Amino acid sequence: MCVSVVCLGTQNGLSSTGSQEKQYSLLKDRYDGCEIIMGNLEITQIESNWDFSFLGTIREVTGYVLIAMNHFEELPLGQLRVIRGNNLYERQFALSVFFNYPKYGSNGLRHLVLTNLTEILEGGVQIISNKYLSYGPWVFWQDIVRNSTATIDIQLNGERGPCHPSCGDHCWGPNEDQLTKTVCAPQCNGRCFGTSPRDCCHIECAAGCKGPLDVDCFACRHFNDSGSCVPQCPQTLIYNKQTFQMETNPNAKYQYGSICVSQCPSEWLARSNTFPHVTMTLFFNFLRELQLTTACYLSPVCEGTGAEHRQTVDSSNIDSFINCTTIQGSLHFLMTSNTAKLVTFLTLALIYIFILPLSLFFPLSISTPPQSSPILFHRRFSLIVMRIPTLTSLGLRSLREISDGSVYISQNPNLCYHHTVRWAQLFRGTRARNNEIKDNRPQAECGEPGCRVCDPLCSDSGCWGPGPDQCLSCRNYSRDGTCVASCNFYTGSVSARCVVCHPECQPQDERVTCTGPGADECVVCAKLKDGPHCVSSCPSGVNDGQRGLIFKYANKEGHCKPCHINCTQG
Repeated sequence: MCVSVVCLGTQNGLSSTGSQEKQYSLLKDRYDGCEIIMGNLEITQIESNWDFSFLGTIREVTGYVLIAMNHFEELPLGQLRVIRGNNLYERQFALSVFFNYPKYGSNGLRHLVLTNLTEILEGGVQIISNKYLSYGPWVFWQDIVRNSTATIDIQLNGERGPCHPSCGDHCWGPNEDQLTKTVCAPQCNGRCFGTSPRDCCHIECAAGCKGPLDVDCFACRHFNDSGSCVPQCPQTLIYNKQTFQMETNPNAKYQYGSICVSQCPSEWLARSNTFPHVTMTLFFNFLRELQLTTACYLSPVCEGTGAEHRQTVDSSNIDSFINCTTIQGSLHFLMTSNTAKLVTFLTLALIYIFILPLSLFFPLSISTPPQSSPILFHRRFSLIVMRIPTLTSLGLRSLREISDGSVYISQNPNLCYHHTVRWAQLFRGTRARNNEIKDNRPQAECGEPGCRVCDPLCSDSGCWGPGPDQCLSCRNYSRDGTCVASCNFYTGSVSARCVVCHPECQPQDERVTCTGPGADECVVCAKLKDGPHCVSSCPSGVNDGQRGLIFKYANKEGHCKPCHINCTQG
């Protein structure tokens, strides 16, 4: 079992994307040849019988499937085997099919051809008000929906059609090859490749299998590791029995949706040394931070603004950006009286192909995904701050890189600090950028006594605003993102950065607590000690990287000791 194409889903709900032709074209470009959709599959408001054969390769959807307000007769999703339901429509449905017929006329959805759909891992099913739809509503959905408490709402559909005698009472259509699901023996937990108790799928299989092994699954319950279904991807840390500590696993893999990958797909990779913090300042006195960890993550991807149906971020659509950490496209903001909802954007971490508004600016890290053509304002600018009379500073304390495009900052009569910034340090590569920074508060006025200048602890690289936490870099040392004159505690500094003792060290009165930042450099352990390392608990069932599990207990001195060889579970 291997994955050839992974595509990103959408989170548009019932919103359309322009004309029928444009909407169909966007669907085809996004899903042609796709096998796994990371996110939601949304097919809505299509009023003609277009050719949807390009959907015939989809095997898995990690979010929900929404088929609503369409006029076509059939949607060829015959290869779809599993809907994971990581996101749910209206917070309860993994599959939602409704109002797929016109007010006038006799065309409309007649066949829900999901002949291979055998598992919905989370969420329920909603099939309502499909005037001409038969068969699908009468499938025995309890066999497919894994959560026994999930809602199954079936009503106001077409007439029930007869199944082929070999299919029993439930089927996707009248033919003998349209059986809904193989009835497994009770021992098989609903997943099998035959009716015998010996024909059970591996416990990590989802949606059935072709044999008993973890490589025979049609889909994985948890993760696919190079064709094998596993409960978790190989962990980044494993326990070393010789050094008594967790160490880096050379065979570790990242979680990319439901797939284990040795290298993160570049468009989803966030490294802590690239974006250590992502800070968003809203000029209504809101300020929060989002910490990104060194990990591969698949973040919620939301469509940006600029399309016919979605010109700006405003009160009518701001809710659709809740929990988004990646915007694919552009963002245009307008001033609004409903400022509380603008906190929605505090979750944003990265913006791809980024355009900022002419009327309100939200500072964010700006990144362009590899192998993409960035959309730049006037084909030049990716960062624009313009005509904001109340703006006094940019507040971009966490901006580390501008991947493409130049900077345009103009007609902000009270804006200072931007004169101090060495913009060249933020640009990727060596290509010269032609910035336009003009008609803001004169630099001479910003430098007057009592006016806005960088904190003395900032380096010559400049600053984004007042205070030692707005520096591009520090003249001396940095402590948790704030510049300080010296590191006034025991461990000193590492690369001009103050470090503290490990949290497992017991603070000492009137003497040093540790000799360095590591858990093996404490004077006294706060809780327990495993070999030379202070730990919060003794190893219990941790992997040693050789398919073995380590169990230890704490003796009366607080030292972790191995359990007897005859103990199996601690």
